[in-house]
Amino acid sequence: MSNILISGIKGFVGSNLSSYLKNNKYVVSGLGRKQPDQNLKDYSGFTWDDLSLIKEKEFCAIIHLAGKAHDLKKTANDNEYFKVNTDLTKLLFDLFLQSEIKDFIYFSSVKAVADEVDGILKEDVTPSPYTPYGQSKLQAESYLLSQSLPAGKRLFIIRPCMIHGPGNKGNLNLLYNVVKKGIPYPLAGFKNQRSFLSIHNLNFIIEKIISDQDIDGGIYNVADDEALSTNDVIKIIAEADGKEARLWKINSRIIKTFASIGDKLGLPLNSERLRKLTESYVVSNNKIKLALRIKNLPTSSREGLLTTIKSFHSS
Repeated sequence: MSNILISGIKGFVGSNLSSYLKNNKYVVSGLGRKQPDQNLKDYSGFTWDDLSLIKEKEFCAIIHLAGKAHDLKKTANDNEYFKVNTDLTKLLFDLFLQSEIKDFIYFSSVKAVADEVDGILKEDVTPSPYTPYGQSKLQAESYLLSQSLPAGKRLFIIRPCMIHGPGNKGNLNLLYNVVKKGIPYPLAGFKNQRSFLSIHNLNFIIEKIISDQDIDGGIYNVADDEALSTNDVIKIIAEADGKEARLWKINSRIIKTFASIGDKLGLPLNSERLRKLTESYVVSNNKIKLALRIKNLPTSSREGLLTTIKSFHSS
């Protein structure tokens, strides 16, 4: 049996993962708030009102991607995070426990345990999220782990770091626009190291988990093999665009003052975005590689970023 159910299938990760699994001969169905456009080909869709029907279907795995993402503008209602990220996860996991489905793969986040990292983040860290987003993800994790798992079933809690790939927008696109316009990058004075996750590596990992029943369930951080500095990323963007990287080392206190003004005026550079661009956040992927019995993921950090950045040229 190779039928997979993916919640959040229309999002960036869901659409990429769905295509990857279909190319690997899996049959993929989606779970969403409403039925998708009927023009979509080879799509079998369910809504959250169809959970009783899902339990009767023969799926080998549920991949739970649906959730409310971290809001950088801080305009979201805190309760909405828990309603979507926590309560929907409980609902779907309860169905999984009552069904014949073997695997439940929950997409949590590294932010469920740490908003800031001192050193290298591993799976055994004591969770201490301070945002509603991270707290809602952690509450969902806690519920999953508190339930008795029947024999023959596996639970995977996946904690990805920043995911990127063709078609993905976000902080990488912001940096790309800075380089493309020839604007010097003014944050070069900040020294950091960050982990990234190519959608290609993520797809590879999830397919291997599903296809290999010898892999033990558990909590797994997911990241590319190498961490990069933001200055490294700027250089990769410039290379992809055929330009010379322009890095300015402006006093960090001046930059922080400007970001605080951005908080009040709604400018692209605010304190939250500045922190995301300049903080160090290194994630260990050793545990997942040991579970998969591999030394390296198929796509390097640099290769993955080049592919993502080049996709911006036509967007």
